[in-house]
Amino acid sequence: MSKKDKLVKAITSRDEDFSQWYTDIVTRAELSSYSSVRGCMILRPYATALWELIREDLDRRFKESGHENVIMPLFIPESLLQKEKDHVDGFAPEVAWVTHGGNEKLSERLCVRPTSEVLFCDHYSEIIESWRDLPKLYNQWVSVVRWEKSTRPFLRTREFFWQEGHTAHATAEEAIQETKDILELYADFFEETLAIPVIKGVKTESEKFAGAETTYTVESMMYDGKALQSGTSHYFGDGFAKVFD
Repeated sequence: MSKKDKLVKAITSRDEDFSQWYTDIVTRAELSSYSSVRGCMILRPYATALWELIREDLDRRFKESGHENVIMPLFIPESLLQKEKDHVDGFAPEVAWVTHGGNEKLSERLCVRPTSEVLFCDHYSEIIESWRDLPKLYNQWVSVVRWEKSTRPFLRTREFFWQEGHTAHATAEEAIQETKDILELYADFFEETLAIPVIKGVKTESEKFAGAETTYTVESMMYDGKALQSGTSHYFGDGFAKVFD
């Protein structure tokens, strides 16, 4: 049996077990490996190269539409996270906490960022003095941590890489338009760059992002008929702006 035949034989039939087929493809293609930290994966060279190409393409699109890259801290003080109740309630079960620095217990717990809304809003409250400073169109490329109970490589892991854009606007109309424009940007990227058809829509009240008024989404259809959330864009209204003055 040739090496190619052995490789194919080692991959579960997609019709037999779709979930296992996916895992076999990811591991046999040497895209990722399981790490010593449960729920986290190692991005191998092929996967890292793919991510670099994805990032390069999207980053160009963001910059062409006026967005600037920044880098926020990895840690969020508990008091800062607690400022927006709906937001923190939505993420509380998934938060990883730092309680010690070396052998010293911290006076305040630090959250390992699951997302960075509060960090951006806290920063915006310091640098935005009037409407003349708007809009602010910031983006960052980082990894985030969410303590998921059920994980799967590239679909849901406890640490994963992403980009998150956070913007501030003078009017609700401008903010909503930005949210819709980003959704269109995502859809075009998926279809024109990745050749993955997506369905654009709006999340239900129970599925929308914690703290958002509206969550727009692009969903790709999987072989088993399920929809896979592939990109989201959120309109937060003025909730965070009021909290962070």
